[in-house]
Amino acid sequence: MGGPSEWLVPDWPLPAGIHALFTTRDGGVSVSPFDSFNLGDHVRDDPLAVTTNRQRLQEATGARPVFLSQVHGVEVATLDGATPDGTEADACLTGHPGVACTVMVADCLPVLWCLPDGSAVAASHAGWRGLAGQDGHGILETTMQALQVLSATAAAPLVWLGPCIGPRAFEVGAEVREAFVSVDADATRCFEALPAEGKYLANLPALARLRLGAMGVTKVFGNDGSDAWCTVTQSSRFFSHRRDAARLGSTGRMAACIWKV
Repeated sequence: MGGPSEWLVPDWPLPAGIHALFTTRDGGVSVSPFDSFNLGDHVRDDPLAVTTNRQRLQEATGARPVFLSQVHGVEVATLDGATPDGTEADACLTGHPGVACTVMVADCLPVLWCLPDGSAVAASHAGWRGLAGQDGHGILETTMQALQVLSATAAAPLVWLGPCIGPRAFEVGAEVREAFVSVDADATRCFEALPAEGKYLANLPALARLRLGAMGVTKVFGNDGSDAWCTVTQSSRFFSHRRDAARLGSTGRMAACIWKV
């Protein structure tokens, strides 16, 4: 596996033949405010630059990344070698080698999954809307259900949480807190009240860990909510929609990928 040394290679006990990575701003050809490794084709970057960056990602992984059309929903796409880019879904899974489950982010939480025997992998895009879902059933629950269909055992998957907007930067309204607390009172601990009435700081990785734990997923690695994982504060390393979109007019997208060889 190639790619710039600044890219993140998740530290988790993957079975043989499974690889994962998370891109950063480094290693591409896009110019400001997309500098330099923007992978989003919907953010007004030069299409040729995006194509070049995506080709570099494919060369680095040795697999074909499938880029979804993400809509903050709960749909899961099953990928094979013929699945087109632009498939509408917020998660994807595959049991096929050479196809990289890929989600793009710039503040939302990327979640990578792997069955313990390596038979299938998945990736989820978890913004707060997709994470909350409806009546406690969101993108993590639908991804888990889809993986269980492919699993030959009852063993829970391994999960890695990537960089996202951190708990000291993610200010939300009361409706966001209510979407989680109304279905799980334990979610209260993932929100910190601010002086302004009806405003809170939300801990997105903690909310994801709470949801995963409720499904029996205990082997969760990666983002622990500390500053090093925050896309907003780590401006030289990560794109952030909340930090840059209003100030610069747009921002790029990073990708979390997982694949079988």
